[in-house]
Amino acid sequence: MSDYSYVRTDMLPQKEPPVSTVGPIGWARTNLFSGVFNSVVTVLMLALVIWILVNLLSWVFTPTWAAQSLSECREIIAALGKEHGACWGVIRERWIQLLFGFYPSELYWRPILTLILLFVAMAPILFSERVPRQLLYVSAAFPFLAPWLMWGGTLWLPLMVAFGIVIGYAVLKVLSPVIGTLGGTLAAIILPILCWVFAAGPVAQGLHGIIPVGIQGVESRLFGGFMLSVWIGVVAIGISLPLGIVLALGRQSDLMIVKYMSVGFIEFIRGVPLITLLFVASTLLNIFMPPGTNFDIILRVMIMATLFASAYMAEVIRGGLAALPRGQYEAADALGLDYWRAQRLIIMPQALKISIPGIVSTFIGLFKDTTLVSIIGLLDPLGLSGSIRADANWNGIVWELYGFIALLFFLSCFAMSRYSMHLERKLRTDHR
Repeated sequence: MSDYSYVRTDMLPQKEPPVSTVGPIGWARTNLFSGVFNSVVTVLMLALVIWILVNLLSWVFTPTWAAQSLSECREIIAALGKEHGACWGVIRERWIQLLFGFYPSELYWRPILTLILLFVAMAPILFSERVPRQLLYVSAAFPFLAPWLMWGGTLWLPLMVAFGIVIGYAVLKVLSPVIGTLGGTLAAIILPILCWVFAAGPVAQGLHGIIPVGIQGVESRLFGGFMLSVWIGVVAIGISLPLGIVLALGRQSDLMIVKYMSVGFIEFIRGVPLITLLFVASTLLNIFMPPGTNFDIILRVMIMATLFASAYMAEVIRGGLAALPRGQYEAADALGLDYWRAQRLIIMPQALKISIPGIVSTFIGLFKDTTLVSIIGLLDPLGLSGSIRADANWNGIVWELYGFIALLFFLSCFAMSRYSMHLERKLRTDHR
């Protein structure tokens, strides 16, 4: 009996989609060759990219690593029958100077050890789920060990700085119940600062005279190269984030004096170029210190860079706070949390998560702005490139030095950018 139904009784076997619509070919047809105009633009841009790459690779891959001067590089390039080529001999000869400046070569182990300790100290903070929590002790000790390793001197000075933190914590615990949280916090900030300015140095020298414990000192004028940029950037980044949080909360405070002080500081710093603040740090800041105080130039630059970054950080974090729904604040009130516990447990974690892209952008911008210190006489990589080009052997070298410096900064900034993307993915809660 024949079946004349119009409804199919069996399914056709599934077939693969046409090759021209999937994979690299499908993507190219959709995005690069979707029409006549797009196809012409794609071909022209592809030809331009190939031309640039061919000339760039021909310039980069030039066997001039053994050259001792620019003239010798040019002789090697001419012998190869090429008109242009990179002179990498300057990098082979001066790369250590570009990294460490004039830091004593026999003490290179100290900045290297400091960098290793930096990564160890950041590990439990950046990758808390993968590393032992015991490394937090290294994180707590690093802010005191790092300056001692870099500058040297007596070990009692960083211990006195740490003791100032202990004094501040004790004052906060003792005075907060008596004079209130705000008064206790201000006392816990002011008293350690006074201790560091007036007492830390003399007491450390006195203790060193009794029990001499220390390492060879290094003058700040010997700091330079990429090491100096990293050192200034790490300190400014590490301090500007908590200071920016305090300023953002101060700007939203109901206490008028706290609010107006925070607003005034933020608006003043954001309205002044960083280079102006650096000139203030190099020339005027010493005037406001007690007579006889030797305020290190690098420390002054660190302070100004930190204040500059903290003002921008405060606005980034304030944007995260403003993006939170009002219900989050009401939920904290419903749980009976006081202001500080609500901020620590509910409000601030969400605001920081929202602000991650802006925070990292501020960090990257600050790290790149450390090159401005060359204007006030500090020998960062750009400052050293000028002194290298002043050498008769390398007079005329430009692209090779700047290319090497750009590569160092690119790798550092790219690493920060990639970590921020990793952190955003890890903290996502929408599951999209």
